[in-house]
Amino acid sequence: MMSPEPRTLIFVYGTLKRGFCRSHHLADQIFLETAHTIPGYTMYDCGDYPGLVIDPGNGVSIQGELWSVDGAGIARLDEVEGVSENWFSRQKIELQHPAVSETVHAYYFAGDVTRLPVYGDNWIKET
Repeated sequence: MMSPEPRTLIFVYGTLKRGFCRSHHLADQIFLETAHTIPGYTMYDCGDYPGLVIDPGNGVSIQGELWSVDGAGIARLDEVEGVSENWFSRQKIELQHPAVSETVHAYYFAGDVTRLPVYGDNWIKET
């Protein structure tokens, strides 16, 4: 008997959320629930999309969605988020309780945020 394909838990907070312009990239994946990070992250307004950074000193709890994504989906999201071009990096993120026991990843903005406005805790901007 074959073991099931490994899946990755992904927290999305912007244009990948349901109803937004890039949500179709998750259409064949499993939506689990809405979720919030622990305080410690800042979301910046990059124009048409948000950029999340780790900010333990000044960060807040960010609202988003938790998804279970298969290997093909992860490869697609890595491409969409520009991981190989260093636009975003996929790393571990901590969610509030009830937290899942498995590791959860998110896409963090890898660019310079010094001139970007802070957006808040929930991306609702239409793109």
